[in-house]
Amino acid sequence: MSADIDGRLKRILVEELDLEEDKLHPDANFEEDLDVDSLGVVELLMALEDEFGVEIPDEEAEQITTVGEAAALIRTKLGS
Repeated sequence: MSADIDGRLKRILVEELDLEEDKLHPDANFEEDLDVDSLGVVELLMALEDEFGVEIPDEEAEQITTVGEAAALIRTKLGS
């Protein structure tokens, strides 16, 4: 299941934010490493909510700075 979550997350990052898949590693920081601005992060979170059927409150969303943190949050939300 975890690999499925990672794969779906990567697909969203590539399709929604037009990022290069080879740059998507767990420690990649959205703003510093991937040049994703705050609007892009909001778009990502909305796409994640749609894709995984979860709700991400603002206080949790503010803590997401890396690809790995986004994946970990989704795993927590899905109980995997």
